[in-house]
Amino acid sequence: MYILAINGSPDNNGNTAFLLKEILSHCKGAECEIVNAGEAVASARQPFCVSCSNPCSKACFKGTMLEEVFDKITRADFVIFASPVYFGSMSAQLKALFDKTRAIRGEKLWLGKPMAAVSVGASKYGGEERTVDHIQSCALVLGMHVIGNSSELGMGHFGVSAHRPADKDEYAIAQCKSLANAIINHKF
Repeated sequence: MYILAINGSPDNNGNTAFLLKEILSHCKGAECEIVNAGEAVASARQPFCVSCSNPCSKACFKGTMLEEVFDKITRADFVIFASPVYFGSMSAQLKALFDKTRAIRGEKLWLGKPMAAVSVGASKYGGEERTVDHIQSCALVLGMHVIGNSSELGMGHFGVSAHRPADKDEYAIAQCKSLANAIINHKF
């Protein structure tokens, strides 16, 4: 099983990365990788979608890290999208990555692909669940299959949400293990 985690934070070693690493540490036996959405999007000739062609010709990201990330998502058995909360939603970096998927959506490359969402905010109840919802909405537009946490915790079914510092949020750390169990036990 190949699990790809997309870090939507500009910080590769921050709270969002911590949560992704925590989830992946419980995915025993799986090949796991984390990539940074911002770095991938920055590699494109145009960092955000301007609908330069219809249908999308992929001209702005052909031969870039972004194309490689899209290929990895296409190959992955499971994808985790994660973001810090920015103004009650996902980061601009992660949103730009989703915006660049017009061709992928047209080709239905991620149709039915299982995914999960992770968010972390500056404070408890600081928009984490809304951020998860926004990530899931983008995934649903692409036809992806949304997976929440397993029910072993009784709450947090939508995905992992934490408040910083994430490494001190014991409930979020428990959610990470719960989500890992849901990923590993998912019937593909």
